[in-house]
Amino acid sequence: MCGIVGYIGNKSAFELLKNALKRLEYRGYDSAGIALLDKKGKIFVHKDKGRIEDVLKEKKIDSTIGIAHTRWATHGKVNKENAHPQTDCFGKIAIVHNGVIENAEEIKAKLSSHHFSSSTDTEVVAHLLEEKLKTMLPMEALRETVKEIKGSFALAILIEGENRIYFAKKDSPLLIGIGKDEMFLSSDIAGFIEHTNDYIALEDYDFGYVEKGRYALFNAISGKKASRKALKALSKAEEVEKGEYEHFMLKEIEEQLTRLNEMFSSPIERAIEMINEKEKLHIVGAGTSYHASLLLKYLLEKNHKIESDAVISSEYRFLKEPDEKTLVIAFSQSGETADTLKTIRFAKQRGAKVIAITNIRGSSIDRLSDFSIYLNAGLEVGVAATKTFLAQMIASYRIASNISSKEIKELLSYGIKQREKIIEEAKNVAKYKHIFYLGRYLSYPMALEGSLKLKEITYIHAEAYPAGELKHGPLSLIDKNALAIVLLPKDITYEKTLSNIEEVKARGARVIAITDSLEGLNGVEKIMMAKAKREELYPFSELIQLQLLAYYTALELGRDTDKPRNLAKSVTVE
Repeated sequence: MCGIVGYIGNKSAFELLKNALKRLEYRGYDSAGIALLDKKGKIFVHKDKGRIEDVLKEKKIDSTIGIAHTRWATHGKVNKENAHPQTDCFGKIAIVHNGVIENAEEIKAKLSSHHFSSSTDTEVVAHLLEEKLKTMLPMEALRETVKEIKGSFALAILIEGENRIYFAKKDSPLLIGIGKDEMFLSSDIAGFIEHTNDYIALEDYDFGYVEKGRYALFNAISGKKASRKALKALSKAEEVEKGEYEHFMLKEIEEQLTRLNEMFSSPIERAIEMINEKEKLHIVGAGTSYHASLLLKYLLEKNHKIESDAVISSEYRFLKEPDEKTLVIAFSQSGETADTLKTIRFAKQRGAKVIAITNIRGSSIDRLSDFSIYLNAGLEVGVAATKTFLAQMIASYRIASNISSKEIKELLSYGIKQREKIIEEAKNVAKYKHIFYLGRYLSYPMALEGSLKLKEITYIHAEAYPAGELKHGPLSLIDKNALAIVLLPKDITYEKTLSNIEEVKARGARVIAITDSLEGLNGVEKIMMAKAKREELYPFSELIQLQLLAYYTALELGRDTDKPRNLAKSVTVE
């Protein structure tokens, strides 16, 4: 879960890579580093723990070729030694890596004559390549290295004296950005969107190199040339700029109102046909995407009497036995979520069909699936999903219900108007260490999402429960030190949820209700939401209030809402 970028062309590599890396910082921000090839073909490396702006303060050398990396630690502590790029014994090879080398210790044992200076799995690749270069040319050495390492990897490599950047890919995303007289490597479109919209999404076991104005691409298993379709990014450079906003998260919350038409634009007819063709329906996702999976399950069962299972991606392989009668619907914002990718491969190997619901065209999940519904939410930089979750909700409702962008915009707009009340309540929320989100029916997946948003960016312990479950255990945790945030739409669940509020109040806890009704709510703080014309649309009324409450609580606590601790945007390792 790291950011990789490479550049070769006529511009200053240091400045370009530094700026590109800042665009990728949401993929990891424990440490950062850069490797540049000077005019004599020598490699210069600078790296350290900390944020990009602190590590890469000033230009070190003139160069037009380089690679850079921002890290989210998986192997080894957060320190200078473990930061990327990693090098071989003599500093003649520099490597940046995203993924996990599963047989790193085994390879390291074979290279006992080499000196290792870090505890990362990445450094093993540098030394393995060094060993093979003793008897092989670079491309042959790289191919043999790729065949020997196991696990997941996106690699960008500099070799002393070689005016090119080598690369290899398996199970971790890596793109080639195609410019006129320059080429880019990046784990994400954001790494080069400022310079070009044209790119190639590499596939597993692709390897090769980029030079100024050209690239070479081969398959590591067959050794033959590989051909990949050129794609055009629909995103715009301004989507990775904050503009007038203090944080990307707030920008992306408010963008939900302006991107609705795009979110409604992806065709869904084939998806509906596929749902009706299969006997078993499994809906999968991780984190926020799981909450969208659960929402789709509820809608399909309520509106169409279609039984389905919503399963957390990382649990799927232990629970399910898909076959040719199975349809898997996979939610993934990035299209690269490792656990969801594993689920899709597992299901397809057993004959199942797959529908992807993703924001990134050409992503691994998009390419593997039989049909894709695109979220069209635009690039999302904040680690906490906001507009992409709305787009997932819209996709779910378009599959299982009848909605229009106009009615959704009305519900969302009302949420923005509650900003001042939400800021006031956030000051109180920030005082609590334990918070419970309660909801029933369609409001339960939204309670899960609200709880996740809060814990992600405030670091407050928050849990979500179906409100009826209080008496089955969680009520023992409720006292004067607890806060309950209750989703209370005036729908079929209203009276039952009112009773749950009384249970919480009786134990001395404070209650905030997100509601469209004042009935029976004495002694309860209220954040109002728009009254939905149809009960099933209430999740859209609740959405922005939940997002803004988490955002302003985080601000009250002085948190970095865009880059919360220990988290990265795209989870590309299991």
